Amino acid sequence: MTTSTRTTDLTRRQLIQRGSAIAGAAAIAGATRNAAAQTPDASPAASPVASPITYTGPVGVVSPSRDEVNAAIQSAFTFEDAQSEGGQLIYVQTTDLSTINPLLVSDTYSGLVTSFTHDGLVSTSPIDGTWTPGLADSWEIADDGRTYTFHLNPTVTWHDGTPFTADDVVFSFDATVAEDSLSVRRADVLSVLESYRAIDANTVEFVAIEPVATFIDKTVGQVGIVAKHIWESVPFANWGSDPGSTGQDAARVIGTGPFTFVEWVQNDHVILQKNPNYWDAANSPYHVDQFIYQVRADQAAAIQALIAGEADVTAVPFAQVESLQSSNPEIQTIDYDTFSFNYYQVNQDPEKSPLFTDVRVRQALHYALDRDLIAETVYQGYAVRADGTQPVLSRAYKPDQINTIYTYDPEKAKSLLAEAGWEDTDGDGILEKDGVKFSFEIEYSEGSAVYEQQIPYQQQAWKEIGVEGIPTAIPFPTLVDNLNNRAFEAQVLGFSWSVDPDQSAFFGSDAVPPAGFNSFGYSSEAYDEITPRANRELDDDKRIELIVEQTNIVNDDAAAGVNVFSKSVVGASPRLHNFIPNGFGTFWSLPFIWIEA
Repeated sequence: MTTSTRTTDLTRRQLIQRGSAIAGAAAIAGATRNAAAQTPDASPAASPVASPITYTGPVGVVSPSRDEVNAAIQSAFTFEDAQSEGGQLIYVQTTDLSTINPLLVSDTYSGLVTSFTHDGLVSTSPIDGTWTPGLADSWEIADDGRTYTFHLNPTVTWHDGTPFTADDVVFSFDATVAEDSLSVRRADVLSVLESYRAIDANTVEFVAIEPVATFIDKTVGQVGIVAKHIWESVPFANWGSDPGSTGQDAARVIGTGPFTFVEWVQNDHVILQKNPNYWDAANSPYHVDQFIYQVRADQAAAIQALIAGEADVTAVPFAQVESLQSSNPEIQTIDYDTFSFNYYQVNQDPEKSPLFTDVRVRQALHYALDRDLIAETVYQGYAVRADGTQPVLSRAYKPDQINTIYTYDPEKAKSLLAEAGWEDTDGDGILEKDGVKFSFEIEYSEGSAVYEQQIPYQQQAWKEIGVEGIPTAIPFPTLVDNLNNRAFEAQVLGFSWSVDPDQSAFFGSDAVPPAGFNSFGYSSEAYDEITPRANRELDDDKRIELIVEQTNIVNDDAAAGVNVFSKSVVGASPRLHNFIPNGFGTFWSLPFIWIEA
C-alpha cells in the first residue's frame, strides 16, 4: 500500500501457487476433452474463485440476450451523445503489468489491460455483476444442471483477420488444465470441470463434475481465450517468457477485443489502439482512439499528473480527496462501493501463538475498537463499519441478519478477557495468564498513509483493555511471505473479493496457503459442512441463506477482525465524458467515453 488501501489489498488470485481455423465441423465434433484426463495427478482442491458473479438463472433456459443486456444498461445509466471522436485516455497507476497474456493473468493491472485486447466467452453486467454475453452470444444449462452449451458469435475475428472458432476455446482450456500449464486458474477449473468439447465451429459444450453454483465463475468466466494459430507451436511451460506474453513482439499479441496492442515499455507505459474492425462495434462504439496505461513512481506523482492535465484517470487516496476537490474543483472525484474490506488477522495456531485460541479473546479485541471512528477518520468517511464479513456490494451483505454486532464496548472487552483468565497481576497495565504477557507484534505494509493512522489507533485501543500490540512496518512482499508461511502473530491487511459471495477460500479449514487465504488457522466443522451444500445449491436465494448462516458462524467466532468495508475514489479529467466507474469495473463504460477535443 502507498497512500490508499488499493495497492496492497490481497485479491483472491494473488496467493495461489502456479501450479488455426477449423477444417470442418465433422473433424472436431467428436474431440471431447476430459479435464481430469489431461492432468492425471490433479486433485480438485479448493482454491480462490477469481472471477465475477455466477449465472443465477434457472437450469434449462438460455442466458440473457445481448440486446436485453444492452437495453438494461441504457436504461440504468445516462450517457451523453458523443460530441467528438478520437483522442487518448491516459490511466495512471503506480504498479506495472506482469503479462499481456490473458491466460496467465494473476493481478488486477494485467487483467484490466488484457480485458481490452482479449474478449472472454462471457462478460459481466455493470448493473449487478451477473454474467452476460461475450464471445458467446448465448448459453443454456441443461436440465441435469451439469451440461453448459455456449453458442459463439460467428462474426468474430482475431486482430490479424483469422476467424475465431470453437477450436480456439478448446485450445485455451487445454492450455489451462495441462500438467505444465502456467495458469493460476488450473486448480479452480479442475475442481469443477469434467469435460469440454467443440460440437461445431461455433458451439462449445462444458460438462461439470456435478451441479455447482460457481461453474461459470470457475471456468469460462475466468479462463482467457487465446488464438490457437498464434500459440499452438509454443510449449505451455514456455508461455511466460514468450514475446507474446512479455509484449516484445506485438505481432504475437493477437486478441479479439476492441483494442489492439501497440507496445509495452515496462515500468513506463502500455499503449492500446482502437480496433477498427471490432466485431461488436454496433453495441460498443468506442470513441477513444487510444487507451494508455501509464506507470508513475508513486501516488503523489499520479495525482500531480492528473492536476497537470498529463493524465485522465487515477486513484485518489482518501486523505487527499478534500484538498483535491477544493484546489481543483474542475477535476471529477468519483467514489463508489467495492468488494473490499480492511481487516486484522491473529494467528490461532497454538503452536504459533498461545494468545488467540480463545474465542472470547478474539471477541474482546473486536469490541475494543471503535470501528465507526476508523471509518470516519482514517478512511475519511469513505468506508462503513463492517457488520459481518460480506462486503457492501455482495449479494450476501445482510447486516440486519447478523447475530453479533461488535459495537465499541471496551468494558465488555475487559469482561471477556477476565472470563478467559487474563489479569494484570503486576500492575504494569498489561494482562498476563500462566506467566505469559498479552503482548504481540502487529505487522503491516510499510509506506501506507492509511495504516500509519490506523495502526497507532488499534494499538492504543487495545492498550486500554490491557493488551499490548507492537506495530511493525515491513515490505508488502515480506508481509505476504509471512502470511503464506503462517509466520506471524497479527497482521493488518486489505482484501478484495470477487462478486461471488462464497468466502470458503478465506474461512474454510482446508483453505490454507497456497490453496486459499486461511493463514490465521481458523477452523469450524459447522462452517465447513455448509460449504459443499451452498456450492451445489443452484437456487440463488437458498444459496444466499446458507452463506449468511456461514457468515454468522465466522462473525460470532471473530475468526478475523473485519474492520470496515471501504469505497474507492478516482479522479478524472474534466474533458472526460461518460466515465462511470463502479465496483463492477473502473472502465466498464469505456465503449461510451468521449473526450473533449
